[in-house]
Order: sequence, then C-alpha cells, then structure tokens
Amino acid sequence: MRMGNVVAESLNIRAEYLRKHPMSLRRVLVVEDEMVVAMLVEDMIADLGYEVAGIVSRVDDAMKLVDSEGFDVAVLDVHLNGRLIFPFADALAERHIPFVFATGYGERGIPREHSGWPVLQKPFRAEDLKRALDRLDAI
Repeated sequence: MRMGNVVAESLNIRAEYLRKHPMSLRRVLVVEDEMVVAMLVEDMIADLGYEVAGIVSRVDDAMKLVDSEGFDVAVLDVHLNGRLIFPFADALAERHIPFVFATGYGERGIPREHSGWPVLQKPFRAEDLKRALDRLDAI
C-alpha cells in the first residue's frame, strides 16, 4: 500500500473519532528535543485549551508511547537529537493518530510521502499552532 493511501485511510478513520471529541478535550503529545521550545509549545497548547499529554525528546521514547492511549494528537519536531521523526510519524499514521510536523525547514523539509500532514515552520506562534491543529479536523 502506498504511503499516501495509508495517510488518507488513517485520516478518514481518525476523523470519525475526532468529530465525536471536541478539540478542547484532546490530549497533545509534544515530541521536541529542545527543552525551551518544548516548554513554549507546552504553554501554547495549554493556552489554546488543550491538555498536554506529555513531552518526549527522543525518537525511541516516542516509539514506546505509540501504542498507549495517553494522547490523541501529536506535535512532532522533525529532527530529534540527530534522528528523524518519520518512523514515529509512520507508526502514528498506521494507528490513525493525527499529527503536525514542526521544523525550521518548513514544508520543504518534509518528504513527499508525509506531505499530507500539517507543517509548522519554526519559529511559530500560538495562532499558527491552532490553525495546524484545526486543520486536522478538516482533513
């Protein structure tokens, strides 16, 4: 199955769940290796009315959470301590868990197979984060 089909299927299945759960009740996992940035994103998420499910700074730690039910959406830094986040993003897509990429490279830093997901260009503002999270509802 092509990655585009996996993304489309994941979004369709997950969209049904998300329609039943108001955004203000969603739990957001932050995957970010820069602690100052992680704390800033954590504050933004809380200010926007979301619950912060946790912060992880390593791909391996994120992978340990993939089958937990502790979060509903994720904000993913693309580069974590020299490793790329895409294996975790693939695992989320397979499980129909939506996510947003965050990267200093913007959309050009995202491979084609992941281009259907919202991308935040670092640095970003709370309004940008809100739009990206809202976009998950529209997909």
